Amino acid sequence: MKIRILTLLLSVTALHAAAQYAVDQIPAALKTRANAVIRDMETTVDMRAPNDVGTRVRKVLTVLNKNGREHARLVLMYSKNSSIKYVRGQILNEFGIPKAKFNLSDFEDESAVDGGTLFSDSRLKHFLPNEDVYPYTVIYEYEERERQNLVLPQWLPNPGFDISVEKSQFTFLARAEDTFRINALNFAGKPVEELNDKQKKLTWSAAGLPAVRAEAYGPHPESFRPSVRIAADKFYYHGFTGKYSNWEELGGWLYENFLKSRRKLSPYTEGLVADMVKDLPDEKAKARKLYQYMQQKMRYISVQIGVGGFQPIPAAEVDQMAYGDCKGLVNYMQALLDVAGIESYYCVVSAGNYKKSLIPNFPGVEQGNHVILCLPLKGDTTWLECTSQKAPFGFLGDFTDDRTVLACTPGGGKLLRTPKLTAAQNTQLRTANFKVAENGTMTGSVETAFAGSQYDAHLTIANMQDKERLEKLKEQYDVDNIELNDIRFSTKEGTGPVFVENFNCTLPLYATGSTDNIYLPVNPFNRQNSIPDLRTRTMPLYLNRGYTDVDSIVYHIPAAWQMKVKPADQTIETKFGTYKVTIVQSGSQLIFKRTMQMNEGNFLASDYESFSQFISKIAELDRSRAIFTKGQSGSGK
Repeated sequence: MKIRILTLLLSVTALHAAAQYAVDQIPAALKTRANAVIRDMETTVDMRAPNDVGTRVRKVLTVLNKNGREHARLVLMYSKNSSIKYVRGQILNEFGIPKAKFNLSDFEDESAVDGGTLFSDSRLKHFLPNEDVYPYTVIYEYEERERQNLVLPQWLPNPGFDISVEKSQFTFLARAEDTFRINALNFAGKPVEELNDKQKKLTWSAAGLPAVRAEAYGPHPESFRPSVRIAADKFYYHGFTGKYSNWEELGGWLYENFLKSRRKLSPYTEGLVADMVKDLPDEKAKARKLYQYMQQKMRYISVQIGVGGFQPIPAAEVDQMAYGDCKGLVNYMQALLDVAGIESYYCVVSAGNYKKSLIPNFPGVEQGNHVILCLPLKGDTTWLECTSQKAPFGFLGDFTDDRTVLACTPGGGKLLRTPKLTAAQNTQLRTANFKVAENGTMTGSVETAFAGSQYDAHLTIANMQDKERLEKLKEQYDVDNIELNDIRFSTKEGTGPVFVENFNCTLPLYATGSTDNIYLPVNPFNRQNSIPDLRTRTMPLYLNRGYTDVDSIVYHIPAAWQMKVKPADQTIETKFGTYKVTIVQSGSQLIFKRTMQMNEGNFLASDYESFSQFISKIAELDRSRAIFTKGQSGSGK
C-alpha cells in the first residue's frame, strides 16, 4: 500500500512538473508577436571577493517556431581567468514531458578568435538543440566563475526582439562591507533587499513582459529594454586593484595603471620622428604628418590576451611589429605625438552606427568597445581614427560621431563629445550627362561626390578587388544590364574629406517604347524604396542621422522625339525632411534635378504613419517617366 501511495505521489509530481512547462500554460498575451518565451529565468551573481565572482543561471525557454530557434542557443566564454563550473539541461516536448538530456560534453568548443583577431586566450562553448519539431522547451542550468569584478554581469530580462518573458529574477550577493553602484534603465521596480552583518542581497524581478517586434527606423534597444547594471567601487582585474565612483576617477586609474608606462619608443624611432617634423610650421601640420606615417606603417589586428581587453601593447612593440589593435595603435600614435611635443588624449568610446554615449552618472569600462584619439589643439580640437589606413586626418565617420567618450588624462577622466555630422555635411552630390539613342539606349558619364557619413559608407568600395568592386557598383546602380567602364576614384580635401567616384556607362534600351509613345524614367540611380506601413506601430520613430542627396542629370534627346508628357515639378516639406524635383526642357536637352534632405531626430510612434506617407510619395515620384512621341508635336504638361 505504501509503495502504491509513493508511486502515485511520484506520478502526480511528474505530471505537475510536466504541466508546469506545457506550452498551453503560456498566457496568450505572451505568445503575441513572440517566436520564443522565457518561461522562467533565475540569475544569481555572487561577489564573494573582488577576485571571485560566481554566476549561477537556471533558464527555461520555449521555442514556439523555427524563427525562434536561435533564442535557444547558449554560448559560454572561458579563459585563463574565467571558467565554466558545470552545465546541465534537458529538452521537453510541447506537453512539458522530458525527451532528452545534455551536459557540457555535448557543447561544441572553439576559439573565440575571429578573422580580425591575431591573439586571444578566450574560448567559447556553444550548444543549440537539434530539434525540428515545434514547439519545444529547453532548460539550462550552469555556473560560471570569474577571477575579476571590474566587469560584472548585467540583467537583461528581455534580451531581444520577438521573445516574451513569463518570469525573470536577478539576485546580487556581496559581502556586508562591499560598496557598489546600481544603474537601472527602463525598470521602475525596486529590488528586495536583505542585509545582515555578513552579506548584502538584492533581488530584482520582472514578469509578463510581452514580445517586442523589430520595427523599421526604431531606436537603439537600450532606450527601451529594461536592464540593471552593477559596478563595484573596489575592483580586481588581472592582478590590478583599484577603486572609482565617477568617470574622473576611472579615467585617472586607467591612465596611471594601463596607459602611462606604455608610450616609450626606441631612441632610433624617436630620432626619426623628430627629424620628420622639425621643419613643419605648427602642431597640426606635425600631427598630420605623423598620422600619415602611422597609417603607412601600421595595420590593424585585434589582440585580446590577459589585460589586452583594456590595456594597449607597448608602443615600442607595436613599432617593431608594425601592427596593433585599436588600443595599441592609439597608444602608438600618442607616442609619436609625444616626441613632437603634442598633447593627446586616449579616448574610450562606444562605437557603432547608433550614436551611443557613455552613461554620464554611471561610469563603467565595459560601456566602451573602441578607442580613438583626441588632440586638444588650441582652438582646433582634432580627432583621429587610428585603425584605418585610409581615413583622412581629422575625420571621424558614423562609427564614432556625435557621442560622449572618456578621455583618459594625467588629470583624470574627462567626458568629451565627438563632432556631429549634420545633414548638410552628409552629402551625396551626383552629376550625370547622357546621350539617348533612337533605340532607347543611353551612354554617358557619371560623377558622384560623397562627404560626411556618406564618405565613410562608400570609401570601402575603392579598396575592393576589381571584380568585387564592379559587382558592388552594379548592385548600387541597380539598372537592368548596366555596363560600367573607366571606373575611377579620388579624394579631395576641403572643410571635410570628399570621396569622388567617376565612371562611364551604357544603359541598354533604357527608354522603352510602344507604337505611339516612348517612356524615359528620369531618375535612374537614386530611387527611394517604400517602407512598411505599420498602422499598429509601438516604437518611437528614430532617424539616426540626417543627409542630403542631390542628383543633376542632363539627357540629350534625339531630334525626332517630341515631348508629350513632362512630369510636374514637385516640392514636399515635412518635419522629417524635404524633397524637391524639377524637370526642365531646353531644346534637345531634358534637365532633371532631385534634392532630398532627411533630418535626424526622435519622433513619436504616432508620427510613423505620416513619415511612411512621405517616403511612399517620394518613392512614387522617383519612378516618374517623361513620355515622348516620334516625329510629331505634343503639348507639355
